[in-house]
Amino acid sequence: MTRSMSPEDPKLLVHAYLDGELDPANALAVEQRIAADPALAAECRRVEALQQLLRERLPRETPSPALRARIEAAVGMRRPRAQPSWRALAASIAVTAVLASGTTFLALAPQPTDEVREAVVAAHIRALMAPQPIDVASSDRHTVKPWFNGRIPQAPRVIDLAKADFPLVGGRLDVVGRKAVPTLVYRHRQHLISLVELPAAEGTSSGPSLRTAGGYNVLRWSADGVAYWAVSDVGAADLRQFADLFRTAQPDQ
Repeated sequence: MTRSMSPEDPKLLVHAYLDGELDPANALAVEQRIAADPALAAECRRVEALQQLLRERLPRETPSPALRARIEAAVGMRRPRAQPSWRALAASIAVTAVLASGTTFLALAPQPTDEVREAVVAAHIRALMAPQPIDVASSDRHTVKPWFNGRIPQAPRVIDLAKADFPLVGGRLDVVGRKAVPTLVYRHRQHLISLVELPAAEGTSSGPSLRTAGGYNVLRWSADGVAYWAVSDVGAADLRQFADLFRTAQPDQ
């Protein structure tokens, strides 16, 4: 689902990285190049300073409801179909830019923020627009969980909820706050649920909190140093049921 980066124009890759235009695998590769090349690291700091200045001097504007409705209607008219991944990525970047209101990157914090909420919703939309919404396809948690080993510092908690009509579809890597994070994908009837697991302050625990963003229901809770974000167009009651099942499942489920 990813394309290899061109070795030419490394500075352009830095710009694409800071603008959030790279998929998780290529974003991690650019991070490694920046860490190893002082010139690229300097370019990265220069562009970050410029972006910070632009944000301070040019306050972002919220898209009008009419514009948002037109974009969502246009996206809804197009069903996902097989196509080169760069085309799906280009379209998803345009949607992400609107949902994030011009934000090029954000930093994770131990408390929930509107930016994180919009980022996980944008990742969900991007996955729906791609040829496949997952990087690893399997209903077996013993296949999905090991797939993340070596790709992120810690594999996510994976629960089998097929008996409750929330079967596991697979998993993927998303980028939130310029960090690769694990996302599990479940299905409920004809709807997909993206469950993103983000680091939270150690020992924090909170019950589910429901919000909406971009026309999607977003349910957040935290436990054992992990913040869970469930995103879907399923009804709020169904999403709460999914969260309750996931939260109360025994470790061996």
